[in-house]
Amino acid sequence: MSRKNKRREDHDDHIDESWLVPYADILTLLLALFIVLYSMNSVDAKKFQDLSNAFKIAFNGGVGVLDMPSTIENGSDLEKILGGSDKDEDGRDSEKDSNNEQEPITREQLNEIIAKSEEDLSQLKKELDEYIAANGLSSQLETSLNMSQLIITIRDHALFDSAEATVNKDGQQLAVYIAHMLENYPDYNVIVSGHTDNAPINNRQFSSNWDLSVMRAVRFMDIMLKNSDADPARFSAIGYGEHHPVADNSTPEGKAKNRRVELSIISTFLDENRQQIISVQQDN
Repeated sequence: MSRKNKRREDHDDHIDESWLVPYADILTLLLALFIVLYSMNSVDAKKFQDLSNAFKIAFNGGVGVLDMPSTIENGSDLEKILGGSDKDEDGRDSEKDSNNEQEPITREQLNEIIAKSEEDLSQLKKELDEYIAANGLSSQLETSLNMSQLIITIRDHALFDSAEATVNKDGQQLAVYIAHMLENYPDYNVIVSGHTDNAPINNRQFSSNWDLSVMRAVRFMDIMLKNSDADPARFSAIGYGEHHPVADNSTPEGKAKNRRVELSIISTFLDENRQQIISVQQDN
């Protein structure tokens, strides 16, 4: 055999090893996948989706992971893909904040909150009762504590002239005093509700008892909010017209009791978590 033919045979026996490049890329990707899965403490669908997207970009790009700096640009992107800290603009962990907001309340915690609320409201009721007794207002005002809620009932003649919504001088003093007392109870909401008897009304100011009851509640609340320490976000006003009577409208005495303004003072936490509290009470 000639030397020329021998050289041709040596060249033909050489094996093409170009397949090792994509094979190495696949091994690299598999290694990265197992490392990520091993390092993840908790797994959910969103994290898997983010991880899947990252690998999809790597595969479709036709290059290895180590050759793709744009796939994961910085540490924050890596944290998001690996299920790490997901912080908002203020640097707080938004996922943790969300979980804390939805954390269920236990029966023991609810009992502690209710006990604290009843203690505070009992003290407030005592102060109001002393004010009522000292000023001879027992026929015009009364207080009652019901289900962690203090209710102050004010007869309409102590606040308004007949068929009017303008608060008189005595009523203004009372509103100022109550607002001053509430300064010491910043964690309580105040609901001012207006009520009338069933006698119809239709004049230039009010077309119905709905209008009259709403405006009486609003006008009384307006005076309370003149206190610079009162937080308007804690206050609300509502009118019930003649539809929530506490006495029989067939007698003058009953009508007089139904014409009233009520202040309901309730813990902000209990007010804002009514549904969860009801659920806890039903479960237990």
